[in-house]
Amino acid sequence: MQNPPSLFERANRWLRESITIKLVSIGFLILLLMIPSFMIESLISERDSMRFGAIDEVSSKWGRQQTVGALVLTVPYLTTILNEKGQPTETTAYAHFLPDQVNIKGELTPETRYRGIYEVVVYNAQLNVSGQMPRPDFSDWSVGPGKILWKDAFVSLGISDMQGIKENIALKWGQDQLAFGPGIETGEVFTSGVSVRTPLLPAANPADTLASFPFSFTLDLNGSSLLYFTPLGKETTIALSSKWATPSFGGAALPDERQVTPAGFSAQWRRLHLNRNYPQKIRGSVGTQVAESNFGVELLVPVDQYQKSTRSIKYAILIIGLTFMIFFFAEVLNKKRIHPFQYILVGLALCIFYTLLISLSEHLGFNLAYFLSALAVVGLVTAYCTSIFAHLQLALLTGGILALLYGFMFTLLQLEDYALLMGSIGLFVVLAIIMYLSRRIDWYGGEQEG
Repeated sequence: MQNPPSLFERANRWLRESITIKLVSIGFLILLLMIPSFMIESLISERDSMRFGAIDEVSSKWGRQQTVGALVLTVPYLTTILNEKGQPTETTAYAHFLPDQVNIKGELTPETRYRGIYEVVVYNAQLNVSGQMPRPDFSDWSVGPGKILWKDAFVSLGISDMQGIKENIALKWGQDQLAFGPGIETGEVFTSGVSVRTPLLPAANPADTLASFPFSFTLDLNGSSLLYFTPLGKETTIALSSKWATPSFGGAALPDERQVTPAGFSAQWRRLHLNRNYPQKIRGSVGTQVAESNFGVELLVPVDQYQKSTRSIKYAILIIGLTFMIFFFAEVLNKKRIHPFQYILVGLALCIFYTLLISLSEHLGFNLAYFLSALAVVGLVTAYCTSIFAHLQLALLTGGILALLYGFMFTLLQLEDYALLMGSIGLFVVLAIIMYLSRRIDWYGGEQEG
């Protein structure tokens, strides 16, 4: 007479055949495989940081992102303040006067430089600047005529990175030819730039206060990826053109007119002093208000493989989970036993997809790298499933479903604006298929009779 199975044997059989235990094990393996996924995501961030390091290294030598401000006329004056002991003392303050009219016409000549495998976009800007500067008027302020230091007046030009200046800047100021020097006496409007003394005389009669100083100069400037302008004029007009085909217009204002073609772009802006939050006459610092009004153009690199790779790895848990679900149904519905170690090997193959993707995309571009990485991983998993299932059709079905998953993920990466909609519909369809396939499973025993 055959002895009944022991408690240990019954427990061991239950652990091997229980669907619940199998699902719990699969869930644990998926969470375990998130560890290499997080490590790969850190690798992508590290490679992206290296790219930014290469961009910064090239930019520091060529010229960084540039912001150009038009001329500001500054007139020092004496004012009385209380010192630390509460005693009145005389000190120098600054009054800043902005132009009535600023016209900028420029052309950007882009170049692509390389630091190792990393691509850096730089440019040379040829800017012709002209305008009208009003004669300083202190009548709105309580400043005595004897307190105004007319002889110490100067004009300044804001340039965010002085490294990018390629030629001396000659200023035509009225009838005078002046040469800019480095640095600005006060950082109340610009924190970086050039300036030149323009000694003034007080107006001989009230009619002279309506006079203005015409000015013009040419700026030969190197920069990297971005060129912004500060609209300091009562009316500021800017016209830019370039052979770069993928511009991004940003900042506080978009162009009034623009044309973008494969041969390049052209754009025109017109801004009024009413469009910003600081006046035409300023005493003291304007803080961040000037920077908040900046606008311009960025020369975008058409493909950012790191951003797309980061987005793709966020779907790793979905790809691994659905692939393991395929294996689960193969076990339950087709009576194919799959060891947890085999699950892990397949999961690692799915993780290797992302390392292949990021490494190949640095040399071949994202789309081709994605195709080759997906082809390699789908082929590897299909070949391995042939051995696991000992059934060619089942292995090919698994590979086909995995290929559809990678195709679906690629579609989501391309449809940025509709990614949520497509993803929601796709997940609904997947859930419906899982519910359909699992309708015949006896979750407390085996498969139900047909």
